[in-house]
Amino acid sequence: MDVVDLRNFYSQQLGVVARRFIGRGIRTRWNDTRALRVLGVGYATPYLGLFREEAERCLAMMPATQGVIRWPSTRAALAALVEEDELPLTDSAVDRVLLIHALELSADPVELLRESWRVLAAGGRLLVVVPNRRGVWARMDTTPFGHGRPYSRAQITQLLRDAWFTPTGWDEALYVPPISLSWFLRSAVAWERTGATLSAPFAGVHIVEATKQVYRAIPARREKHRLVPALRPVLAPSPGTAAMR
Repeated sequence: MDVVDLRNFYSQQLGVVARRFIGRGIRTRWNDTRALRVLGVGYATPYLGLFREEAERCLAMMPATQGVIRWPSTRAALAALVEEDELPLTDSAVDRVLLIHALELSADPVELLRESWRVLAAGGRLLVVVPNRRGVWARMDTTPFGHGRPYSRAQITQLLRDAWFTPTGWDEALYVPPISLSWFLRSAVAWERTGATLSAPFAGVHIVEATKQVYRAIPARREKHRLVPALRPVLAPSPGTAAMR
């Protein structure tokens, strides 16, 4: 999805509701980020505001295929356009990584997670928000959660383990159906409470927390070479020979 589409969604009433419930789940997992460095990858700016005044620093990195917008709008910019498999950070540079609107839209999810693993400090935590394969939101392309690849709990668990993370906590959000009518959204809180109480399997998104497996060795990164077409040499007549002919 384009970053403009994501921004427009969160400016609508349905987007405001989604931000409220997902933000509540994120804050439950990360209730104290004082003196920590927080990185958001994907389109995480609607949620990084939860930590900006508290954390030591907050950064937003948006994939080149998605685009970038200025964030925050009234202060020095903290957002950058990046290649998702080559984040411009040193090893162990941050304490928390939030992936949202990133994993399901990535061409190589494992490589994205391993790059997140690289920039996380020892004992760092990853929080992934992905569409639930069994949820209604993944079946409707009128919201960002209906684009890309949704995941079941077993699939996201295996993906995290393949990328050297250990899942440690699960939450769900968006039990309310993605209906943007104002009168219907007034019942969103009731939908959310009922779904959470019943542990219903049709939540819109998974919120998965994982820790970095520090005993894994960092793999050697292959240098990327730019492809240059190989040209075969061709014999060309000298100017004098051409004139004689």
